[in-house]
Amino acid sequence: MIVDVKKYLFMGAKEELADFFIRAQDEGCIEFISPKAQRTTHYPKEVQRIIDAIKILRKQPIKSPYKGGGDLHYAEEIAGQVLDLKAALEKQEEEKRLLEAEIARVAPFGNFSMRDISFIEEYSGRKIQFFCVKTSKRESAAALDELIYVGTEYDLDYFIAINKTPRSYPGMIEMHFEHPVGELKSHLHFIEETLQQIHAELKGFAGHLDFLKAKLLDRLDIYSLECAQKTVTRPMEGALFAVEAWVPENKIHRLPILTKDYAILFEPIVVESQDRVPTCMQNKGFRRLGEDLVKLYDIPAATDNDPSGWIFWAFVLFFAIITADGGYGVLFLLVAIFLKFKMPSLKGGAKRLLKMLTVLSVACIGWGFLTSSFFGIEFDPESAIGRYSPIQWMAEKKADYILAERDDVYQEWAKQYPQISSAKSGSELLELGSKVEGNKRVYEISDEFTDNILLEFSLVVGVIHISLSLLRYVRRSLSNLGWVAFAIGGYLYFPKTVGAISMVQYLGWLPKELAYSIGLQLIYIGIGFACVVALIQKGLKGLAEPMQLIHVFSDILSYLRLYALGLAGTIMAHTFNEMGAEINLVLGAIVVLLGHCVTIILAAQGGVIHGLRLNFIEWYHYCFEGDGKLFNPLRKQKLTQE
Repeated sequence: MIVDVKKYLFMGAKEELADFFIRAQDEGCIEFISPKAQRTTHYPKEVQRIIDAIKILRKQPIKSPYKGGGDLHYAEEIAGQVLDLKAALEKQEEEKRLLEAEIARVAPFGNFSMRDISFIEEYSGRKIQFFCVKTSKRESAAALDELIYVGTEYDLDYFIAINKTPRSYPGMIEMHFEHPVGELKSHLHFIEETLQQIHAELKGFAGHLDFLKAKLLDRLDIYSLECAQKTVTRPMEGALFAVEAWVPENKIHRLPILTKDYAILFEPIVVESQDRVPTCMQNKGFRRLGEDLVKLYDIPAATDNDPSGWIFWAFVLFFAIITADGGYGVLFLLVAIFLKFKMPSLKGGAKRLLKMLTVLSVACIGWGFLTSSFFGIEFDPESAIGRYSPIQWMAEKKADYILAERDDVYQEWAKQYPQISSAKSGSELLELGSKVEGNKRVYEISDEFTDNILLEFSLVVGVIHISLSLLRYVRRSLSNLGWVAFAIGGYLYFPKTVGAISMVQYLGWLPKELAYSIGLQLIYIGIGFACVVALIQKGLKGLAEPMQLIHVFSDILSYLRLYALGLAGTIMAHTFNEMGAEINLVLGAIVVLLGHCVTIILAAQGGVIHGLRLNFIEWYHYCFEGDGKLFNPLRKQKLTQE
């Protein structure tokens, strides 16, 4: 939930300032208002050095934690040594890179001695030069007969020239060396040993990671306290201090305890128009998981209703529908169980993420049972799983309806399957409406009915989800009631425009003509009510209200992506199963395994992206202001935030 925050003024004697802020930090429920000129996001140098050292040590192999103890000064000393080692490591790695490049350049000429070269030049009166040329340009180079060919490396040819005086050759590049390849390799060996030593020293400091984290939090506490104390003003020539702050409404009762025994007064003050009121979100359980999702997109405004619970459960439903496979849910659950036992000490955000994975896994398994979908396997409607599947039950209800009505839908199917005329029940109709393709029976009518049911269910989810969004802020905009009526009416009347059968009809909730009549009336009443109320409530701004019709209609249609993505994943899984069945056992198993891996990855990505998108775009459109600033009180830092 979002807790209202109140603005307070604290005033007291300057002697009480330090103790008051220390106690406020221990309490952790007051956000002191900092003047804009004093706000900063830069940490002190010593804090940043510890942070950088922690980043370096995180990449090192895990080592038993350091237990020797030490103060903040010792932590800063350790951080300095780690940073020095990192700088030395980078320097040595760069030198190694340059050496390897130089060795590659010199190597074609072999392991000669520069001293021998100098000796030959001195006593022979000749000048020894080294040249290279691209192999493709070798024939065009001049005076090749005057050169000694040494060899070819990659696309370069190498030569040596011995002349009385230095010469240049058109098309060729003269090469100069300071050290022969032997010396370079010897130095490279020394650099590699140095690198090993530095890596070993860095690994030795890996055990200090938790120690540095703890001392970093201590230093951050000091830094936060210093920053908070800079927010005060000092009236009466510094004899007093005064500071404004935000306090959650449910923590106000702590203020008398906080200021007890101190010469400090506190009073509520008026929130000014230019104040940016922070958003104080306090959630537990599943709503806390939803809060994590909400923060991915934006922080709610202080005037928003907390969407955390709504977002979480809608996201779980959307993810399950898009994944559309109970078998994948089983795999997700196994991963969650493995991580639970592998990392039992998880806390904070990591623990909540694991909990969310578990909930999503169970939801996927549940949806798999509802739709008889496991690893893309097609279950016969007469099988145990198919017979007790809710979606198969709905398909039979639809078949019962068209069998009783014998409408256009029935007549179209009767042309393809004349044998359905002998059906006495919906289940018989679905069984007779099948054919044999290859070595398996295809239940064409049943498959189409289940597809249509899932498509319609996606629209029903859209109508309900958007309607809930509209109703959440109905007090702010009464016209939302009209658009809820329009959405429901559109759902009831829409089947008439496309010649379809709605679940409202075949489940016996409303007769067909009555549903059409109620739907049409709700459409007209809803649009009219929304436009009239908008003009009354919003004045001239209400003239734009009819445009909301397009928004509501298009947003509801966006929920068809649930059906489309789920169907795409099911088709892919089924296709990979068929491909694997058509080849030998070993290759078939590999094809099926790799295919399902691809499908799982795409399903998980689609479930996350589109599951959140329907919440953050379509649903937020009617019940979310956003652009809030999270309540950030002065408090003690912790290694994990629950």
